Amino acid sequence: MQVTETISEGLKRGYKVIISASDIDAKIDAEVKKIQGQIKMPGFRPGKAPLSLLKKLHGKNLLGQVLEETINTTSQVALTEKKVRPAMQPKIEVISFDEGKDLEYSIDVEITPEFDIPDLAKLKLERWVVEASDEQVMEAVTNIASQQKNFKKAAKTTKAANGDAVLLDFLGKIDGVAFDGGAAEGHQLELGSNSFIPGFEEQLVGVKAGDEKNVEVTFPENYQADKLAGKSAIFEVKIHEVQKPADVEINDDMAKKFGLDNLDALKDLVKKQVEQENQGLARTKLKRSLLDLLAEEVSFEVPEGMVGLEFDQIWQQLKMDMHREALVDTPDIKPEDIDEPGDDIKAEYQNIAVRRVRLGLLLSEIGQKNEVTVSQEEVTRQISAEAQRYPGQEKQVFEFYQQNPQAMAQMRAPLFEEKVVDFILELAAVKDKKVTRDELTAAIEAEEAEDTAQKDAKKPAKKKAAAKKAPAKKAEPKKDAEKKAPAKKAAPKKAAAKKTKAEK
Repeated sequence: MQVTETISEGLKRGYKVIISASDIDAKIDAEVKKIQGQIKMPGFRPGKAPLSLLKKLHGKNLLGQVLEETINTTSQVALTEKKVRPAMQPKIEVISFDEGKDLEYSIDVEITPEFDIPDLAKLKLERWVVEASDEQVMEAVTNIASQQKNFKKAAKTTKAANGDAVLLDFLGKIDGVAFDGGAAEGHQLELGSNSFIPGFEEQLVGVKAGDEKNVEVTFPENYQADKLAGKSAIFEVKIHEVQKPADVEINDDMAKKFGLDNLDALKDLVKKQVEQENQGLARTKLKRSLLDLLAEEVSFEVPEGMVGLEFDQIWQQLKMDMHREALVDTPDIKPEDIDEPGDDIKAEYQNIAVRRVRLGLLLSEIGQKNEVTVSQEEVTRQISAEAQRYPGQEKQVFEFYQQNPQAMAQMRAPLFEEKVVDFILELAAVKDKKVTRDELTAAIEAEEAEDTAQKDAKKPAKKKAAAKKAPAKKAEPKKDAEKKAPAKKAAPKKAAAKKTKAEK
């Protein structure tokens, strides 16, 4: 194998590789020998056909496979010999090859830049710390209470309306015969909640305590119980009481609805959630400050190919956002009806792409040199969390990641980044500063507003001069993924009661 360097400009490298015809021929001979024992030919015992005859018959068919394997193997050897660290997948093109002649191909590749890692111990950062105050915890508990529904018994003459609840007994029958799961006693049903099969709740509007009524319904064709799907049924219903909505009192009874012993236990649980939210916001600000500081500390050339890919992702997202915003005022507008932003906006996003790539390379280098790793267990936990977003399809989600190495790598990448950030923060000089939740939130919002003001530009006009409203606002450039604040966590959930056949 002969390797000749043809390009050495900045981060671009080019090589010409020549593999001798004799090497190619030897590889084909080796492949033919592998299949010799599998081929039966008239006049020869199994596996005894001459190699020369087999090569003549099957050599051309094996040639493509041999060339591909040869290029894959020798290109890796060539880059290793030249001590090249590819930043991206190399571009390989066959220059010339004929049967019986040398194989000649080219390798074009961008290399990972060499740069010095700043002294992480000299990085000075300020971590904002927010304690979960009693007022903050009580506010969260009050919000939970406002989201709960409570009903109180109404007068016997009160007629039920949508939004009210009824306490009832019911017995479902098909062709006069009761069916399994179609009965309940003392069941509370909120009218308008759509928790029962279509048509059931609507027929109870106007009932009052003591009423008895037959509710006629038809089970949906796609009902989960095949024996009931599409069947008509009559439910014999007896109303015990009508209940009106009432404010939920913040007391031990409310806490017990969440499976807790008392109100203090609920407050403790909420306090932990509030603390986690505060820590999440504080980390968002701290990580952003860290990346801004690192961006100031380092400056090195980045591979054009990586910047191009990053820019394309940002640009496509921008155009999608612009189209989505335009649809609000002009529902029938098409993506091609909107002009692309001008060169000045492209330059801004190009700078964002360069920053992201540079920081990504820096974090990757810090992680590799300090042996920061992400275990398969950590990746599996992350995939499990992702799978929980798709109830009933968890198996398919796991299979998707198992069968797609690129998707698996995308799942691993943010985990690696967070661990590298943690590593840096352990070494950096981080000083805590106690602030209030309002101060922290205001600071994050101010930073985001500053980004918007710096990146905001005149909105591109639509190509077609129609009497339609132009999009109102340009999509905000997303400088770095780390700037997104974590969403609020959901309140504790009450355990769901077992469904009857009347329920969806």
